[in-house]
Amino acid sequence: MEPEYDFSDGVANPYAARFGEGTTLVVLEPDVATAFPDSVSVNEALRLLIKAAKSAQELPKNAQDLAKAS
Repeated sequence: MEPEYDFSDGVANPYAARFGEGTTLVVLEPDVATAFPDSVSVNEALRLLIKAAKSAQELPKNAQDLAKAS
């Protein structure tokens, strides 16, 4: 490291403890962030999307064909 970089007065990240092991940080685009004021609302929306996707996968084949036709 170059000598002009002096980190002798540096401090550990005070926010690091908030993000425990297994946490994934995601940066939302501004237009998406306006729809989700906090992480609770993001997680609720994603869980709903996961549930809907799983339900769609469980549809019988003829029900999927009907859905595509409409």
